[in-house]
Amino acid sequence: MVGNNYIFVISFLIISCTTQADPFKWVDTIPDPWLLSEKEFEFYLPQFHERFPNYHDRLKALNLWRVGTPYGLFCLGEESGIDTDPLIRADSSDCTVHVLSTLAFAESFSWQNARDVMVDIHYKMDENGKKTPTYLSRWHYTSDRLLHHDRTVDITSSVAHENDLEKVQIVLNKKQDGSEFLNLNWSSEETIYFIPSEKINENILLKLPQVCGVAFVKREYFKLGIVIAHEGYLIDQTILIHASSEFGQTVNMDFLNYLTSNEKPRFNGVIFYRINPS
Repeated sequence: MVGNNYIFVISFLIISCTTQADPFKWVDTIPDPWLLSEKEFEFYLPQFHERFPNYHDRLKALNLWRVGTPYGLFCLGEESGIDTDPLIRADSSDCTVHVLSTLAFAESFSWQNARDVMVDIHYKMDENGKKTPTYLSRWHYTSDRLLHHDRTVDITSSVAHENDLEKVQIVLNKKQDGSEFLNLNWSSEETIYFIPSEKINENILLKLPQVCGVAFVKREYFKLGIVIAHEGYLIDQTILIHASSEFGQTVNMDFLNYLTSNEKPRFNGVIFYRINPS
């Protein structure tokens, strides 16, 4: 009995010392979030605020906690109408779901609070200034969100020299034949700047905030009225945390290594964006 108590005390001291030296190690000591019920999940939300009062530190901690979340494509909806998937969830994620739900959790103290924040983040305002979650009011295009949403703001032009930028003029949601890619009765003519993948280097990364968003451009999608094929979080200017269909889960990896696959760029370019609290 004494031996067991001794082992428990030593283990507790090791965990305490480790989390004091690196506060982000704390997330390794709590249950995996994708296994928790909503009630269990919200038990930890106030603790993230207490341990990480700085907003971007909290975003980083939540990102680290969610590594390992199973991948699921198009797994959010409005819980009614065209898309009956949940407004917010922690058990499954695709790339945009990871970005937006992590942002919502970073601002919330309860599950209901996170649902309300998700409506503010994921949906556009109507003509009366109200945000109502419907399929048509959703921010369907990441590029549209980065240009026009005050929570995820494109900073690409401020971190790269103008000679290192490439420009695309495109009508979002409009295919080459003039038809809509998504049946939204909506399109938007935009000029979008991105940094070609081969021009991304450490000097550019050093200009970025501790935590920011990163979106990946594919030229072959332009003919569909789409610019961005993937997105995630860039942490400490080096680490990419993103929900990956390739790996089947949310993963933590070196950003520059991810940019290249089989000695070729995975994507044609990159857009960086700042994450703003409400």
